[in-house]
Amino acid sequence: MKRPSSPRCRQAFKLSLLLGCLLCWHNVLADSLAELIRHSVDSAGHGMVVWSKVPLVPPKSVILLVHGRTWSTRPDFDLQVPGEDLSLMDGLVGKGSAVYGVDLRGYGATPRDESSWLTPDKAAADVANVLRWVATRHPQLTRPYLFGWSYGSMVSQLMVQTHPELVSGLMLFGYPIRDGITRTPTDAAAIAPRRPNTAEAAASDFIVPGSISDKAVDVFVNAALHHDPVRADWRKLDQWRQLDPGKVVVPTLLLQGEHDPLALPDVHARVFSGFNTADKLWVVIPGGDHAAFMETPRAYFIEVMDAFMHRGQ
Repeated sequence: MKRPSSPRCRQAFKLSLLLGCLLCWHNVLADSLAELIRHSVDSAGHGMVVWSKVPLVPPKSVILLVHGRTWSTRPDFDLQVPGEDLSLMDGLVGKGSAVYGVDLRGYGATPRDESSWLTPDKAAADVANVLRWVATRHPQLTRPYLFGWSYGSMVSQLMVQTHPELVSGLMLFGYPIRDGITRTPTDAAAIAPRRPNTAEAAASDFIVPGSISDKAVDVFVNAALHHDPVRADWRKLDQWRQLDPGKVVVPTLLLQGEHDPLALPDVHARVFSGFNTADKLWVVIPGGDHAAFMETPRAYFIEVMDAFMHRGQ
């Protein structure tokens, strides 16, 4: 790079370098020093465990992450692999966001309730209560953003349809809606089966060769089975029939992994066109699959999320 010649230009050049260094240092402080903290949040008399990572510097936004069908917050959103940056929470904290992740009932550190079953309506109500609690922790910021992955994207949409006032925007990734998913299931079992989770299931989302290291997959499998050894049980899945993109009136980001087998482009096109907001964006993550935010497209994925939360700023 050629250095500027005049004193005024040299001064401006040094100032730009200093600002760049300060920005980098801001991100380092926000990211590497963020501590994972466990909270207990009441939701209709049930204790929900919520995990948080908050920058040491004042955050510029806040977001709640909702995990998928099988695994809870810590393996999904805070995967710690020595020598590798794979945590979505760390990446968002590095961008200046306060990040929260909820373990739904029967997942991770949140116990099942007396029924042992989770339903779509119950999960959406729990997310709404957690969002209210998160907002009280950051009264100086705008309302939280809500991010749902896979099954969590359906929970998140269901919540937003009922309580749009609780969020600044909605982000959906790995959205698995397809023909037949809203059929009425048989609820013949009186007792939740509590089937054990498996290593094969834990590794099943990593399908693009070379997108994640073998070491990272092994760490994920071990973490997933440690935090979620037993599969959570859902019923009353006919409640998913309430999902209606026309009832989504908040700013919405639809994220799709290029190679995600659960994200069908034709379904995404239909859903995206139906969102009842002009402030909407559909982004395909190149090279990504169902777990793109912890694979090689991670940096791009986080940039898109951050840009959506801070558009116009």
